[in-house]
Amino acid sequence: MTGPATRRPPRVLAFAKLAESRAHARLGDARSAAAALATSEQLLERADTDPGDEPAWISYYTPARMAADAVEIHRDLGLPAAALRWNRRATPMSTSDFTRSVGLRMTVLATTHLNNRDLDQALAHGQRAVTILSHVRSARATDYLTDVVRAMAPWQRDRRVAELSRLAHQAITLSRTAAS
Repeated sequence: MTGPATRRPPRVLAFAKLAESRAHARLGDARSAAAALATSEQLLERADTDPGDEPAWISYYTPARMAADAVEIHRDLGLPAAALRWNRRATPMSTSDFTRSVGLRMTVLATTHLNNRDLDQALAHGQRAVTILSHVRSARATDYLTDVVRAMAPWQRDRRVAELSRLAHQAITLSRTAAS
């Protein structure tokens, strides 16, 4: 897909901009992350009215999916209020159809609430993440669960945090031994 005769589908370009935004957020570059996310959103709007020659594999990338990823982008930038606003735009997903995605999303929400100093909400989302991801064998899932446990370290003396950490470590261990 190169050259002037080939028009790149806007949804594909939008997804590429989302990936760029996530990379900038991981590096702590808020300005570049925001610019790439805004471009992704504009391209997605265009894709709905003029999709071009869009490949079938990209159909999952919708405004609701972008919003779910924007939560993680803003969490990574240390902007929990913005992350939670984006979360309200993200559509709930079926746990039975998208088990790993829902579990990962719960870990992101747990750490977002921790960044917002809301331990009760963090524990609720963390517990749901552990419950869901304890049935998933994925390196990414274990990394995200590890992130939740690490983020809860300042509250480690709270018995609820200790219990969630214990359950998360069990899920991580199970995932790692099942993958071996």
